[in-house]
Amino acid sequence: MKIGICNEVFQSWSIEKTIAFISKLGYDGLEIAPFTLADSVDEIPLSKREWIKQLSKENNIDIIGTHWLMVKPDGLSISSKDSDLRKKSSKYFEKLVKFTSDINGKIMVLGSPKQRSIGEGQTKEEVIEYFIEFIKGPLVQANDLGITICLEPLAKNETNFVNSVTDAISIIEKVNHPNLKLILDVKAMSDEKRPYDEIIYEGKKYLAHFHANDENLLGPGFGNVDFAPIISALKNIGYQGYLSVEVFDFSPGPEEIAEKSIRYLKKFL
Repeated sequence: MKIGICNEVFQSWSIEKTIAFISKLGYDGLEIAPFTLADSVDEIPLSKREWIKQLSKENNIDIIGTHWLMVKPDGLSISSKDSDLRKKSSKYFEKLVKFTSDINGKIMVLGSPKQRSIGEGQTKEEVIEYFIEFIKGPLVQANDLGITICLEPLAKNETNFVNSVTDAISIIEKVNHPNLKLILDVKAMSDEKRPYDEIIYEGKKYLAHFHANDENLLGPGFGNVDFAPIISALKNIGYQGYLSVEVFDFSPGPEEIAEKSIRYLKKFL
């Protein structure tokens, strides 16, 4: 397993400073939230994409891929009753696939809780069909470019659509495409109120990415979550992907978050 970190942790830092810093700490990869670079990927020129790729090579850092995919531009939706908006959003997601490929990423985390939630007067089955329709085009492109799109179960206080590993697997199997896989996130897993290793074993067939954090919204090692059984389960299923540090409380500051998280995770590897 390798250790990565998400770039929004570094808030106002440049990509250049971020990559150099995490390289010195011993991280293997960086996961990028496109909205930290521009409101739309249309605004990120090829020259900047090439520059990011070059920076990562110079510092021996992988660009793992992308996450927080649909927070910008405003108004995107997977689950809207407006078919034109869903088509527009799907086309934009295809641009995100291309962006991920351009910066040499391989993983895309499909969380986007607000953009996928079941609306008033809608059924779960209806939104599942919308999701299947939405993801078709991006998956064709993902297959062509060697990108894996990972569906992320999220807590009930974030969304009412795909709240468990069981929910995610059901949809992954309905779509039945080799480029649609599963990501698990410790904070989100906490909402299931069952052992973390049990969730990992259930998802083992499809697991392609993993977000390391704590139920307190901080990094691994900052709270009460014991990563020993989590890492043990990941080893037992033969998981070879990334443990990517994603936090939602930035108050300790980027240096402390990055330093303490990698030091804690390395104890188990």
